[in-house]
Order: sequence, then structure tokens, then C-alpha cells
Amino acid sequence: MSESEILDVRELIPAQRHVIIFEKYNALEPGHSYILVNDHDPKPLYYQFAAEHEGQFTWQYLEEGPTTWRVEIGRPEAA
Repeated sequence: MSESEILDVRELIPAQRHVIIFEKYNALEPGHSYILVNDHDPKPLYYQFAAEHEGQFTWQYLEEGPTTWRVEIGRPEAA
């Protein structure tokens, strides 16, 4: 994966977060990723990714609370 950009959604209202997170993901080129910074465990987001993009994303926790969560979300290279 290339050097990752950071998407910090902590200051956004919750209703906007998933829309912006998925816009960022959809704009990724294969082999690229970004780091999501959030104020809670984004596990529901993971389940949404799994349902909508099964096998088409990577998800790696870099920091797991208690006040900040950082997750690297990527689009893998084509097989």
C-alpha cells in the first residue's frame, strides 16, 4: 500500500460520517489506503463495508481507544 492519507471524522456530525468515509474509499485507486480517525470503535462501519464491498477492502486497526481509534482502510490490488 502507498503512503496513506488521514481522514479525521471526529468533528463531523455522525450523520455525515459514513457518507464521507465511503466517498473517500470509492475514490481510492487499487493498492491505496487511508487512515480513518474516529472517536469510537467503528465496528458498525466495518460491517457495512463487509456487506457492501465483501472481499474488496482491507481493514487494519492501528489504534484502539479509549478516546481515539485509527483504522487503515484500503482497496487491494486487483488479483
